[in-house]
Amino acid sequence: MNILLKIIIGIVAALHLYFLYFEMFAWETIGRKTFKSLPKDLFKPTKGMAANQGLYNGFLAAGLIWTYFISNPEWYNNIALFFLGCVAVAGIYGALSVSKKIFFVQAVPALIGIGLILLK
Repeated sequence: MNILLKIIIGIVAALHLYFLYFEMFAWETIGRKTFKSLPKDLFKPTKGMAANQGLYNGFLAAGLIWTYFISNPEWYNNIALFFLGCVAVAGIYGALSVSKKIFFVQAVPALIGIGLILLK
């Protein structure tokens, strides 16, 4: 179960590193392809806002990556639960406010990770 949890945490961290990349550095290309419902003329003026969101996604990824270096099981679980919880809440909010797809891409993997920790 620990290996599966580490894989899930790695997937969630990788997703957030990808979000960091496209929101901070490729908002006007990948962002436009990802958020097709937004008008094309909105991407240039919202580039700074998207970069700020990307930075937050980087912090989430960093917290999840940090868990790979924690040897104390109690601290590992607490830090992983905190960051996976943050990701789950962000995914749920994104699903309610932007697109239902965000729930499945962002919240579901985090919720699986939370479930694995609680089942340990």
